[in-house]
This record gives sequence, C-alpha cells and structure tokens, in this order.
Amino acid sequence: MSGSIFKPGGGKYRIMAEINMIPFIDVSLVLLIIFMIMTPFLVRSQLKLILPKSKSAEEDVQRHQPLKVQVDKQGTAYLDGQPVAADLLEARLRQSMVDIKNQPIVIEADKDVPFQFVVSVMDAAKAIGASKLAVSVKKTGDAARRK
Repeated sequence: MSGSIFKPGGGKYRIMAEINMIPFIDVSLVLLIIFMIMTPFLVRSQLKLILPKSKSAEEDVQRHQPLKVQVDKQGTAYLDGQPVAADLLEARLRQSMVDIKNQPIVIEADKDVPFQFVVSVMDAAKAIGASKLAVSVKKTGDAARRK
C-alpha cells in the first residue's frame, strides 16, 4: 500500500483535524447583542392594558415627554415598564422626573382597576410637586367619526 492517500506530510488529500470556531463565535456575539438590545423593548410591550373609553378624548402635544405610569388589573404600578411597589412609587417618580413643574405624568390604568389604585398614583405625583397630571383613555368610535 505505497499509494495510500493518508500518507504523512502531504499529498493532495489530507484529513482535516481542526474546526475554525471564529465565525461561530462572531455570529453568537452578534445574536447576544441583538437580544440584549431588544429585551427592554419586549418587556415594556408585554404589559396589556385595556384603557377606558371616552367620547371627548383628545391628543395632547406636549413640549416635555410625558412620564407614563401604568396600572394593571391587579393594581400593580409600572414605571418605564418596571413594576414599582406602592410605597416606593413616590421616590421612583422623583428620580424619573426631568422637570417636576412642567413634565406631565400620564396615568394609564386598565378599565377594570379599582379607582383607589389610580388615586394612590395621583397622591404620589402630587407629593413630589407635579403640576401636570393626566389620565389616558381610548377614543370611542363616535369621537373618531366627528373629526
């Protein structure tokens, strides 16, 4: 067997004994970065609220970006998509506010939430000195047809 294809030191056919891992590592790191960037957006969009309806709802354009406080059916308050305990809401609002006197706070509460939870959010906003407070509602079909 002098003409074997597995002869040491060369020839046209050789056994490849290693795998190049660099492309695999590059793809893995790119996927990791994509997931790290997308996770906060996905967490924020997971909260499902059914807003109450109003015929007189208006779109309000503000100079300052409003700070949104969401309240779900169980009465849990969310600030920037993160749940906040009721006793820590005032402190978290104070930290998140850019301009306390002019930045509006918008409360988005589920239509089935007990009103006491909405009042608690309003109390926390007033305690830090917020002067602009709004409750978010959904337009009904009658209001949309009138425009």
